[in-house]
Amino acid sequence: EEIQRETAYPDGKVEKVLKNGCHLIFFPNGTWKKVGSDGKTVTITFFNGDVKQIMPDQTVIYYYADAKTTHTTYSDGLEVLQFSNGQIEKHYPDGKKEITFPDQTIKNLFTDGQEESIFPDGTIVRVQRDGTKTIEFNNGQRELHTPQFKRREYPDGTVKTVYMNGQQETKYGSGRVRIKDKDGNVIMDTKL
Repeated sequence: EEIQRETAYPDGKVEKVLKNGCHLIFFPNGTWKKVGSDGKTVTITFFNGDVKQIMPDQTVIYYYADAKTTHTTYSDGLEVLQFSNGQIEKHYPDGKKEITFPDQTIKNLFTDGQEESIFPDGTIVRVQRDGTKTIEFNNGQRELHTPQFKRREYPDGTVKTVYMNGQQETKYGSGRVRIKDKDGNVIMDTKL
């Protein structure tokens, strides 16, 4: 672009105004700033390679050169971080966070302390504030983990519970109930 005028300042800063209306400002430390002809689009390239862009809608895009990470802040408060390994984090204004991992697992962190992870195979894991965990498998099975027991529910109606003391209880869809002690010995079986 053709330079309309160039000004050198005593502090070492140099400003160039281009014929298209852009302003370029060069700082002694190697940082430089470009203000677009609209006066609203600003790009600052720092001496360390970081780049900060301010868009007309006030979206701010900051690229961290060393970490190869981009941090975008939108005018509505949404922040998106994109890491070099492919991980993407979204931080919502209400405090919710959504993380998409390189393997496409999605983890949601809610403001009330609950968590939800959705795995590529369709498995969903939900963790409540009290630590209770629910796992929904893509084959229709479901698991519940509490401090007292772990329970697996099968699509055919069978429910198997393993208690912390090692005792196991299996309730079948047919109504049959089998209980085993901690060593695996059957202590009750209501065969029908």
